[in-house]
Amino acid sequence: MLLVFTFKKFRFSNLSYFLITLFFMFHTYGGYYTFELAPFNLGNRVLANLNMDFLFPGDRNNFDRVGHFLVGILAYPIAELFFRKGWVNNKTTAIILGILAMGFWGALYEVIEMYYAVLKGGNSGAAFLGSQGDIWDAQKDMFLDILGAMSVFIILGYYLNKNNKSKQSLN
Repeated sequence: MLLVFTFKKFRFSNLSYFLITLFFMFHTYGGYYTFELAPFNLGNRVLANLNMDFLFPGDRNNFDRVGHFLVGILAYPIAELFFRKGWVNNKTTAIILGILAMGFWGALYEVIEMYYAVLKGGNSGAAFLGSQGDIWDAQKDMFLDILGAMSVFIILGYYLNKNNKSKQSLN
């Protein structure tokens, strides 16, 4: 809703709106089922073929891990906002701040998960925590938040246009 109200004051690029929409669609699906129980059989089979068992073990539902990776894609709109608003003067600083913002958000969310799990306890706390028996779950989730943030710039580039009248931030 915030994006609707701020549209006339600051218009993100179409790519940023796409990334924001992708993030919210994925997380809405996960929120409906809980991330641990979201139907993700095909995704789990694909991840199993990557031979990255430390991050994506075959004995768990990795929907949650993919969700954490997708948290990182929001680094792009954050970097775009910082750069195009002129809050920073160069693209590299905007990108670093976008990555740091997603790393901070990932760490904060893990603290929120821990607090809720301790407060509620039982099945409700365990379902919200979603660690699925992995003692390194919080650390892996934070790593994937940061990895997703770095990957969005590696995959999509970082050609942020400072011209606010431009409709696209990637050239």
